[in-house]
Amino acid sequence: MRAFEYASPATPEQAVSLLGKTWGNSEVLAGGTDLLALMKDDVVQPRRLVNLKEIHELVDVTSTRQGLRIGALTSLGDLADNANVVKDYPALAEALNEAASPQIRNVATLGGNLCQRPRCWYFRNGFGLLPKDESGKDLVASGENRYHAILGNDGPAKFISPSTVAPILIAYGAKIRIIGPKSSREIALEKFFVIPKTETEREHDLRPDEIVTEILVPPPSSNAAHYEVRQKAAFDWPLAVTAVTLEMRGSTVSRARVVLGSVAPIPWPSREAERALEGKEVSESTASAAAEAALRDAKPLSQNGYKVQLARVAVKRAILKAASGGAA
Repeated sequence: MRAFEYASPATPEQAVSLLGKTWGNSEVLAGGTDLLALMKDDVVQPRRLVNLKEIHELVDVTSTRQGLRIGALTSLGDLADNANVVKDYPALAEALNEAASPQIRNVATLGGNLCQRPRCWYFRNGFGLLPKDESGKDLVASGENRYHAILGNDGPAKFISPSTVAPILIAYGAKIRIIGPKSSREIALEKFFVIPKTETEREHDLRPDEIVTEILVPPPSSNAAHYEVRQKAAFDWPLAVTAVTLEMRGSTVSRARVVLGSVAPIPWPSREAERALEGKEVSESTASAAAEAALRDAKPLSQNGYKVQLARVAVKRAILKAASGGAA
C-alpha cells in the first residue's frame, strides 16, 4: 500500500474542507471494507484519507412521521437489527441481512454500500472503469463478461452496480442527502446512480469534495419485497436482484415500483414492468407478463445470456412475494 496522509475530522464541514476538487487525490474512509481492498490492490492511490468515523452525528437511525432518517455511517448490521426497520421496512431488513457476511455487515456502512465501486474484475485488476485495450477495443464486450450488465450496456460501461441494498431503497422512494463546501443538497436515490461515459467520471452523482450524510426513507405505504438469485445459498454476490413495492386498492395494484439490481451499471427501475402491473390484480400471469416486460430490452453480452432468464425469475417472484405481503 502506498503512503498517504490521514485526517480524522469531527464534523461534516471539516471533512468536506479536507477533500480535493478532483478525484484521486483524496478518498473518504467510512467502514473501509471496499476502499482498503482497492488501495491494497493499487487500484486507487489517494494521497489523503479522510476518516469519517469521528463524526458521530452520522451514526443515527431515527423514525418519525416523515419516515426513516438513516445516518450514512450506520452499519448495515445495526440497521438490519433496528426495531423500526424490522417492523416497518422488513424488505429493507432482509436486503441488509443478505448484503454481506455478518463480519462485513458489522463494519460496512450504508453510505459506503451505496458509494462502493464496481465489482467488475477488469476494474479491480487495474484496467479502469471502462476497460479498453491498446487499440481501443472494449475488453468487456470481447472478453470475460459472464457477470456483467444485460441492461443499460449500450455505452462503454458494462459493469453492474454492486449495491444490493439500493434497489429496495429506491423502490421505497428513498432520498439521499449530500454536503459540499458551500451547501447541502437532497436528491432522489434513483438519481444518485449514473452511467459514466468516460474514465474521468464516476458512477455516482457525487463530486470529489462532497460526502453523503444521510438517507431518508418515506413512511411505508405499500407491500414490499426483495428477492435475490444466487449460485449458492451461503453468502455470494447475486446474479439478479429485484425490489418491488405495490400500493393496492383492494385487490388491484394502483401503483408499483419495480427495481432490478445486478443487471445494469445502475439500479434499474423498470417502468415497463410497472405499467404491466398497474390497474391489474396480481396473479401468476400478470407477474410473468411484468417480468417479460422488464427484460424485453435486455442485450446480453457473449457470455451472460443466462442472466436474462434469472432476472425474469427474480422479477416474477418478487412481485408475487410483495403481493402476498412480503412473506418469505
